[in-house]
Amino acid sequence: MVAFVIKKLLYGILVLFGVIVIVFFLFNGLGDPARLTLGQRADVATIEAVNKELGLDQPRWKQFLVYLNDVSPISIHEDTPKNEQKYEYSKLLPVGSSTLVAKTPYLRRSYQSKRKVTDILLEALPKTLILGFTAILFATIIGVILGVIAAIKQFTFIDNSILVSSILGISQPSYFSGIILALIFGYWLGDWTGLNYTGGLYELNDYGDEVLTLKNLILPAIALGIRPVAIIVQLTRSTMLETLSQDYIRTAYAKGLSRYVVIMKHALRNALNPVVTVISGWLAAILAGAYFIEIIFDFKGLGYVTINALNNLDFPVAMGSILFAAVLFVIVTTLVDIIYGFLDPRVSVK
Repeated sequence: MVAFVIKKLLYGILVLFGVIVIVFFLFNGLGDPARLTLGQRADVATIEAVNKELGLDQPRWKQFLVYLNDVSPISIHEDTPKNEQKYEYSKLLPVGSSTLVAKTPYLRRSYQSKRKVTDILLEALPKTLILGFTAILFATIIGVILGVIAAIKQFTFIDNSILVSSILGISQPSYFSGIILALIFGYWLGDWTGLNYTGGLYELNDYGDEVLTLKNLILPAIALGIRPVAIIVQLTRSTMLETLSQDYIRTAYAKGLSRYVVIMKHALRNALNPVVTVISGWLAAILAGAYFIEIIFDFKGLGYVTINALNNLDFPVAMGSILFAAVLFVIVTTLVDIIYGFLDPRVSVK
């Protein structure tokens, strides 16, 4: 089991390294960072000074090593004033004239605001996490309920209607669902529903204070959760039908137990195991889909910040956001794989 865990952790590190390589060489071929920082009217001397400060006067391979050293939580730190201003660190052991340190990954500074990218992302991340977890909660509750109903009413009009609706839900991307929901319930029926087609988790009141506005979470969460709902419906239905055909279910009926007790206490508990598996795997995909939903609903989370950074050619923010999302994805998938290994030893053996 220890070897299985170590292997999964190494896979996660390799994936992150691959993402770092792709992100660095992709964005370093786009635009001139000095021009983006200073504007088009900057003189040559100032541009050269900024290039030297950002390390852009070095060969590309050396720039990559510096970037890799910056984003790594364990890195070689040189005692220079420039490095002292980058990040706080804890010394581990000396390496020649430098020191091996543990630190928070340094994702550079924004070209536009000059703020640390880490601060910008951490400010936006909670809103995206709230949106993602709300969408998963909505998808789980509605998907399981509809899946159970479809299984109980197999081959009836209700079952067929639920299956057709789930196929439609799977076939349309989340951003399309978001546009339709925003148009109908936020724009056309906004006065009747009380919902807005744009608006963040926090809004300013008449006194200029930020106020939590949970109603602005409803439409984005539904739009983001429609596809997971459809998948959970079909999976719950199939597992429920398989479970209801088992011998112990017939035995429960023979003992005189009511249909409600048999379905809820015996069948559903066993049928939910694969559903829980799918839900845990969907979390990372939900966070990725939130990027487009946040733009549609003007929901200022991680996706909103990333798209705006790309529009403004603020590459450090865009690069940091992609790495941030990759880390979340790797952490979630690695934890799920490790949990599988503990629950089913056959997985770790394979």
